[in-house]
Amino acid sequence: MARRHTARFLEVLSGEGFAEPSPRPMFPNPPGLLRIEPHSEGLRERVWWGAGTRATAEWAAAQGMHLMSSTLLTEDGGVPFHELQADQIRRFRDAWQAAGHDREPRVSVSRSIFPLVSEEDHAYFGLERRSTDQVGMLEGGRATFGRTYAAEPDELVRQLEQDTAIAEADTLLLTLPNQLGVDYCAHVLRTVVEEVAPALGWR
Repeated sequence: MARRHTARFLEVLSGEGFAEPSPRPMFPNPPGLLRIEPHSEGLRERVWWGAGTRATAEWAAAQGMHLMSSTLLTEDGGVPFHELQADQIRRFRDAWQAAGHDREPRVSVSRSIFPLVSEEDHAYFGLERRSTDQVGMLEGGRATFGRTYAAEPDELVRQLEQDTAIAEADTLLLTLPNQLGVDYCAHVLRTVVEEVAPALGWR
């Protein structure tokens, strides 16, 4: 159902008329069916799809949508999460090329990354040092949950260098615990940007 609705959504984004005008409009309508207003040129090419499996990523590529991949995949490939996600990204790019789109695809992955530089950081996330990938059941099927990265900045750099999915993606989204407040989330972001990102070549 989601794919069927998405196909229709993508059609109307291109500017196709689809809505019957009111027989008693407040203002005069152009002839024929009405399109979405305000119309945004190029919006159809800026749509992202959150894919939970490798097959869904390939489908998203065929539709010309960019790929968002989170910290959960609803399949178990018997390999570490980052390797499964990297395979998802490669399949997405292969399917994009096979579809013949004339623009570059974008790919984002999400990670929970917490540099431990203060007593507060250690209190909140010190125990996550031992975090590992987990495989469990979700809606009747096996799913792979990615680990949380929590360590001192130098150790984080070493760990993140081994994350093949981050290397494959062009955008990294950080998942932050908003219940800890704006100031703390800003602190986490600032620490990642200043003490982790430069060593990894992120910009």
